[in-house]
Amino acid sequence: MQKLATGLHKFHAEVCRTHQDLFRSLARGQRPEALFITCSDSRINPNLITQTEPGDIFIVRNVGNIVPPYGAGGGSEAAAIEFAVAHLEVKHIIVCGHTLCGAMRGLLDPAGVEPLPAVKAWLQHAELTRRLVQENYPHIEGEDRLTITVEENVLAQIENLRTHPTVRARLARGELSLYAWVFKIETGQVFQFDASSGQYTPIGEAGPPSALPETAVFRRAC
Repeated sequence: MQKLATGLHKFHAEVCRTHQDLFRSLARGQRPEALFITCSDSRINPNLITQTEPGDIFIVRNVGNIVPPYGAGGGSEAAAIEFAVAHLEVKHIIVCGHTLCGAMRGLLDPAGVEPLPAVKAWLQHAELTRRLVQENYPHIEGEDRLTITVEENVLAQIENLRTHPTVRARLARGELSLYAWVFKIETGQVFQFDASSGQYTPIGEAGPPSALPETAVFRRAC
């Protein structure tokens, strides 16, 4: 806690003092450009990764960056998505998974989450991911299998996003773009899914990230 207390003191003494205009503007409301859905993992910092300021992105975090299909979840994900899309009118939604994900490891090894009944129940929303990996990648094992599970899970959650009425409506009007990202903890790189190649490729500095096609069932090329 001392580290947190020291950080709070530094924030008030240094950051608040030099960002008065920013905080005054934030007090008048928020207009984030994007909804960023990612994992609760403490190693993931969306603002650090994207180098954004408070107010730039609307963040939803949960175990495994999971988006339950509309009507299936008992959590706050549907409410957050609806608020971001219908009220805040974000123009972009990013689902960002990450390597070395403990949730995806638990999805592959159900016995490992037996002592965690709430986690086990939550991971049922990622059953599509587990089945995709089981049926399409039986020949891949170890850490490579975990990485593929992370990648497939992001795509599965994109498909779940499309079941949400506010998302479907904005997509149909061409007012919303979806992105599938994976953050590589080991290097700090961010990869995006390229639907044309069926692969995740590094997001470069040459141009903006590529949005996914409006409608598709995505499959990662083996």
